[in-house]
Amino acid sequence: IVLLDPTVLIFLSSGLFLGWSLGANDAANVFGTAVGSRMVRFTTAALICGVFVVLGAFVSGTGAAQTLGKLGAVNALGGSFMAALAAGLTVYWMTKLGLPVSTSQAIIGSIIGWNLFSDSYTDISSLLKILSTWIICPLLSAVIAALLFTLAKIFVRKIGVGLIRMDGYTRLALILAGAFGAYSLGANNIANVMGVFVPVAPFPDLQFGQDFSVSSAQQLFLVGGLAIAVGVFTYSKRVMMTVGSELMTLTPLAAWVAVMSHSIVLFLFASERLEQLLANMSLPTIPLVPVSSSQAVVGAVIGIGMLQGGREIQWPRIYGIVRGWVITPVISCLLCFVGLYFLQNVFQQEVQRESNYLLSTRVLEKFQKEGIETTGLNQLSDSTFSSSAELVRAVSSIVPLSSQQGLKVVEFSLQKSLLITQEKIASMDKKGLSSIQLDALNQLQGQTFNFPWQLGDSLAEISSEWEVRGGGLKNKLHDRKIKQKLAYLYRNF
Repeated sequence: IVLLDPTVLIFLSSGLFLGWSLGANDAANVFGTAVGSRMVRFTTAALICGVFVVLGAFVSGTGAAQTLGKLGAVNALGGSFMAALAAGLTVYWMTKLGLPVSTSQAIIGSIIGWNLFSDSYTDISSLLKILSTWIICPLLSAVIAALLFTLAKIFVRKIGVGLIRMDGYTRLALILAGAFGAYSLGANNIANVMGVFVPVAPFPDLQFGQDFSVSSAQQLFLVGGLAIAVGVFTYSKRVMMTVGSELMTLTPLAAWVAVMSHSIVLFLFASERLEQLLANMSLPTIPLVPVSSSQAVVGAVIGIGMLQGGREIQWPRIYGIVRGWVITPVISCLLCFVGLYFLQNVFQQEVQRESNYLLSTRVLEKFQKEGIETTGLNQLSDSTFSSSAELVRAVSSIVPLSSQQGLKVVEFSLQKSLLITQEKIASMDKKGLSSIQLDALNQLQGQTFNFPWQLGDSLAEISSEWEVRGGGLKNKLHDRKIKQKLAYLYRNF
């Protein structure tokens, strides 16, 4: 049973450590202002935070994890172990210093370290999308906080509640905002904790009766959420006091505004349902990426402070935190790179699975259909490559490639033999497939495919329900669901 394999549990320990580190550090962003302003006791904050962060991770954790997979799909448990361990050590060190650092930046640094070590292709567009959120996140949080604080003050003046009753209302509001913040933290940041383990899928999908199943990713997110909760209980108090009292003296109302602003920003970048709603209304969608809860809450505190003139903000402390944000991904990247070297060469562990990339005639035809220039690529026909970065370098030396095209070159050239059998179809989770989609799959029984995309194309030829349409916001959401189903088939067969 894979679930009880001790090797899997050993490798997952680094993800659990990273989850613990995230809980120890990022719980401050949810309840730090409430605890620092003495409105909520630490034990109460830790209990509520722990429960809701697990719920957020399990129920809504899949959205942001997909972007990490595009940045770099760590394909071996040893590599995932070291990526998570390097990020966890970096976050733990910063937590010891009392700095609310970004777990998002730590895991991004680790993934880049793995890409460099394994000579894997780094999707620059996904990287730039994530990097842009490191600027957008605190700015957006500051704007939302300033707006909320202004509206909250007007509301408080209008209702004219007495101080004692107002104190009770504010305490309740802080608890509710903290619960929402913890849910958003779990939904958005579980990708940082367990995202590197999703491509290797260490757990089998579990089926309970006809109507309920738990995927490998959901099991990972549940375990990671529990690790975050343990971190909240055991080691988060020091950073809570930093966020809650050392950046700026906050009134209870300002503390509530900071938590709500932080929670809203995290939710915006994690909610697939919100993305679908915006797409259905033909409005621009918000990218689903794991953003920094630390940046969100610090941005909120600065937004409130700037609204009041900026005199009470402890700018030296802010500068120290920002320096921590800058060096976090660098340290994590170096730790991961060096750690992978020792894990592979000293401890003789597999940190990357051997992959072959073949530029066959059919693959070049697929390039052409997808709009990738193929003039001159015939000289590489039937060439094989052992790494995705080597492949992209060879192709881009002949034809220009955008970042997205580079990702497609890697996807279409990857060799992986798939055999469609009745036994495998019978054992798979069919809950996400329509009867028409399942019928199309059954028609391919006995066939073998040398490239995963060939299976997808064959299914699309049989049924339009398997088509990846491309273009447009609504098609983007449809295509994502189809790609998720295809990715499951690729793993299963």
